[in-house]
Amino acid sequence: MPQEPDPTEHLDLETVSTHSGASAEMEVLSIKGVLDAAGIEAFIIGDAVLPNFPFEIRVAKDRLEEAKRVIAAAKAGGPASADAAQRAEAAEHASES
Repeated sequence: MPQEPDPTEHLDLETVSTHSGASAEMEVLSIKGVLDAAGIEAFIIGDAVLPNFPFEIRVAKDRLEEAKRVIAAAKAGGPASADAAQRAEAAEHASES
């Protein structure tokens, strides 16, 4: 019997950012905050108890490119640019709904 296609494939999680080192936990928390503010649900994979393993931030597959744009804008322009990018992404997302 053939398998039916997965109707939730767009919700599969994809890694958008990976961080390791002493400041990794703080970096992923900051990036998750930027993504949350842009209306992109993000999940942190990693454990502070095992700091030798990297932290990852994952988002739904259908939001991956949007998340990359938001992160890039935040890194390129600092806090003011990140706020502007979040507002623009939120407005774009609201108009799609």
